[in-house]
Amino acid sequence: MQITIIRHGKPDPISEHPMTATEFTYWITFYDQSKVSLNTSPLPSSVTHANNCNAIICSRLQRSIDSASILNAGKIVLCDDLFIEAGLPSASWHTFKMTPKFWAICFRVLWLLGYSHHSESIKEVKARAALATDKLIELATQHHKVLFVGHGIFNRFLVKELIRRGWSGAKSPQSEYWAGDLYKKS
Repeated sequence: MQITIIRHGKPDPISEHPMTATEFTYWITFYDQSKVSLNTSPLPSSVTHANNCNAIICSRLQRSIDSASILNAGKIVLCDDLFIEAGLPSASWHTFKMTPKFWAICFRVLWLLGYSHHSESIKEVKARAALATDKLIELATQHHKVLFVGHGIFNRFLVKELIRRGWSGAKSPQSEYWAGDLYKKS
């Protein structure tokens, strides 16, 4: 059995202007609705993985759906909310403005430290990753070679769970757009 885990393609650009933490909450909504940029192409290795797999799985976020479709729409067997990215917490801070990149890093660090206001906690994401791993393994059992098109942080939780369950492959997934790693179970 094989599971390849790939990060989605680069999304269409969204405003990078400084904003308050409150405004960043709305920015995330737009980011989660963004499509994959037409100015990017999958890595050759990702195309090879897609050609060699028997089934593709993706999340319900548009950037994952678009990426899976670009790789091979005919092989998509499941598109599910179970596989969406680990959300970011929010805050109602109106006092200063920073770039979305700053806020994303700030809130991800706070999330890793336990702050999860209006988002799943890290414990909840780990539990969801365990369920998602169950589903990926079930599909790998059926289709033998599957490809999952996911998201940077959630892919890390999936890989950690696969390794914990005895799968072999890179201990930490690649984080670049379109990059992926192969995991095997004998």
